[in-house]
Amino acid sequence: MTADTTPASPCCEGPGGPIMPEVTFSTFVLSLASSALVHLGEVPEPSSGAMQEDLVLAKHTIDILCMLKCKTEKCLDADERKLLEDVLFELRMKYVAKSK
Repeated sequence: MTADTTPASPCCEGPGGPIMPEVTFSTFVLSLASSALVHLGEVPEPSSGAMQEDLVLAKHTIDILCMLKCKTEKCLDADERKLLEDVLFELRMKYVAKSK
C-alpha cells in the first residue's frame, strides 16, 4: 500500500499502467455486478476473453449484493439505493432466465 491517498482519476495512466478508479459504493456494486455478468455468461471473462457460465458463482455474487443491500439499507443515499436495487433486479432476471 502506498502512502499516497489521493483518489485516482478513472481515465489516467500512471508510470506502471492504468490507475484504478476511486473506490466508492457505486464502483464496488458495479464491480460485483460485472463479476456476476461474467458468471452468467453475459460478458467475456476479462483475462481470457472466453464466455463462461457458472450459475453457482453467479448466484453467490447476487447473494453478496443482496446481503450488502440488507446491511446498508439505512446508510445509502437515494442514488446508491436505486443503483443497487436496479442491479439486483437485472441480475436476478438474467439468473432466472439462465437457470430454467
